Amino acid sequence: MSNLFRRKSIDALIRETEQKDVQLKKELGGFDLTMLGIGAIIGTGIFVLTGVAAAEHAGPALVISFIMSGLACVFAALCYAEFASTVPVSGSAYTYSYATFGELIAWVLGWDLLLEYGFASSAVASGWSGYFQGLIGGFGLHFPHALSSAYNPKEGTYIDLPAIIIVFFITLLLTQGVKKSAKFNTVMVLIKLAVVILFIAVGVWYVKPDNWTPFMPFGFDGVATGAATVFFAYIGFDAVSTAAEEVRNPQKNMPIGIISSLAVCTVLYIIVSLILTGIVPYDQLNVKNPVAFALNYINQDWVAGFISLGAITGITTVLLVMMYGQTRLFYAISRDGLLPSVLSKVSKKKNTPVVNSWITCAIVSFFAGVVPLGKLAELTNIGTLFAFMTVSVGILYLRRNKQQPKTGFRVPFVPVIPILAFLFCGYLALQLPSTTWIAFVIWILIGIVVYFVYGRYHSKLRNS
Repeated sequence: MSNLFRRKSIDALIRETEQKDVQLKKELGGFDLTMLGIGAIIGTGIFVLTGVAAAEHAGPALVISFIMSGLACVFAALCYAEFASTVPVSGSAYTYSYATFGELIAWVLGWDLLLEYGFASSAVASGWSGYFQGLIGGFGLHFPHALSSAYNPKEGTYIDLPAIIIVFFITLLLTQGVKKSAKFNTVMVLIKLAVVILFIAVGVWYVKPDNWTPFMPFGFDGVATGAATVFFAYIGFDAVSTAAEEVRNPQKNMPIGIISSLAVCTVLYIIVSLILTGIVPYDQLNVKNPVAFALNYINQDWVAGFISLGAITGITTVLLVMMYGQTRLFYAISRDGLLPSVLSKVSKKKNTPVVNSWITCAIVSFFAGVVPLGKLAELTNIGTLFAFMTVSVGILYLRRNKQQPKTGFRVPFVPVIPILAFLFCGYLALQLPSTTWIAFVIWILIGIVVYFVYGRYHSKLRNS
């Protein structure tokens, strides 16, 4: 039984990154990581979920929902920043767990992250398809109905072709090298930040404080449920940690990227939610494009057009970073022997896991093209919260490790911050429906079977 909880030392994890003939190339700095974080965070959440959360759960108190989710993420982000600084290796929370809890727990968390990144990528691709078809529809262009959405014979749709096309394009970009992907992401992030700032600059003059009354129409329970709903808007900053192995000076730059991106996005979310509920009565915000709808509501149609463009660029960068995180997670788990070795092969020319990337493309394309968006999004939040909670507890274990390096970022006020991160994330997880919990448990049980059938016997740590 003790073999199931074999741990890798931090030094051993770092040495492994230097042993292969072909390695991931260290090309990213603090600014690149911050842009990756913002690229992953600002997207579907701010452009889509704000309306649903306000209309059905929180009302004008949506701003409190964002603050609650933001606090949970800030506490978790501090924990991620210490791990990323201490263990600058691909794999994010999976790798951190290998160093603290041992192989079985690391596998369970890695399997959980495959759920988060895989389904989130598919859900984002599906959402991108909807926005893109709406945009080209304005020019009189349409995909054949049968190819316009996921499998639903009653509606006459069989596959979401635009979702598959964007996944293919993103994969093609990812295989060209991390620096090219980062440059593309930076350009797209700057566009969507400009669009969000444009909404703030125009919308602030149309705010009517009367729309903030009643402030909490569904009570605090509604605010809490709203926080669990908009938590999806924060998913992504943890994907920054999957880039650790490709970062110059990770002890300094990883904390900068994680914390800076989350801080910028939290401030923008709070401002946007206040303006949005100040412009439009909350009970009218249950629409697919609440930000653009708010501008149409005040007859600023020209700005609404820019918002739709910003939503498409925003969702594109989210997809880019999520798929990037998925490929690096596959790479890390495969390098440890828990998944087939083909997933950790790196191209000599591009210094990227090319085969791994195209396998990820096939998986994400299948789910994005065939499975309805609602089903894809159900499990993403609980998978992320589970990872955050595990990393938070992991900091307490890490601090007990006498071999821990003395340099790099450190979480302040330990054990208070890690405990608060665990409690906030646990509270949000309890707000999710029971069906989501059941599906999550089934997914984890499948993962445990995979480990005992394949991973345990191919583990490089076990065989060494």
